[in-house]
Amino acid sequence: MKNILVLIHDDAGQEARLQAALDLTRALDGHLRCIDVTPLPVPADDLVFAGGTVALLADAQAREADNRRRTEARLVAQEISYDWIDITSTLESALRDASAVADVIVLNSRIDADPELPMRGLVRDMIVQTGKPVLAVPPACRELALYGHALIAWDGSAGAEAALRCAVPLLIHATQVTLVEIGEHGGGVPAQEAAVYLHRHGIRATVLPLPAPREQVTETLLAEVDAARADYLVMGGFGGNRLVEALFGGVTRTMLADSRVPLFLAH
Repeated sequence: MKNILVLIHDDAGQEARLQAALDLTRALDGHLRCIDVTPLPVPADDLVFAGGTVALLADAQAREADNRRRTEARLVAQEISYDWIDITSTLESALRDASAVADVIVLNSRIDADPELPMRGLVRDMIVQTGKPVLAVPPACRELALYGHALIAWDGSAGAEAALRCAVPLLIHATQVTLVEIGEHGGGVPAQEAAVYLHRHGIRATVLPLPAPREQVTETLLAEVDAARADYLVMGGFGGNRLVEALFGGVTRTMLADSRVPLFLAH
């Protein structure tokens, strides 16, 4: 895992995204690709005839130009290997196209202060559409503590297996790794076998069974994150039927809404 893609956009979540991406790039001795997206404006009807679209776009591009100057000065000062893409497009299409040569995408789990940036939906679309793992960072996060305590949510599913495999380059840096066997194990690979897999990569993991009824999986997992003082959580993302998740919610969506630590998600 060497190629890290991070969304650059002047919003309330950028500092968390950027710092996590920098921490990840340094730990993996990787390369950071910054994609600076100016979303296409959607003006009110009465602005269309007054050239409102052009004016809104010009203002947004000017803000992003200032944002680029500030951000690049920081990257140069920290001697990070990086390149930069400027694009005016939708967030989804810009990230999807740029992800072709990325190993991981860094986004926010949410941006509470900006409802116009539907970050949870963007995380879902990137995981499902690109097949790449996403590091989803809470907006208040100011560090990705890769050398701390990593939790892995394990239910034996294909999503959990994918997340585990993708997370190995991160997990080798952790001082403590816990495989949390959450809920009622419905088949698939047992947690003990997952621990053996990690051991072969030089990662020593402890298995912690946490039985919980299906409707309490999220609450149990969030409580364990706090109790263990975990620094980040690895888990499968959006493994269920999309319509069911949209109607009734899902573990991934609730974790994105409520987790205080970064989530490393794969599908």
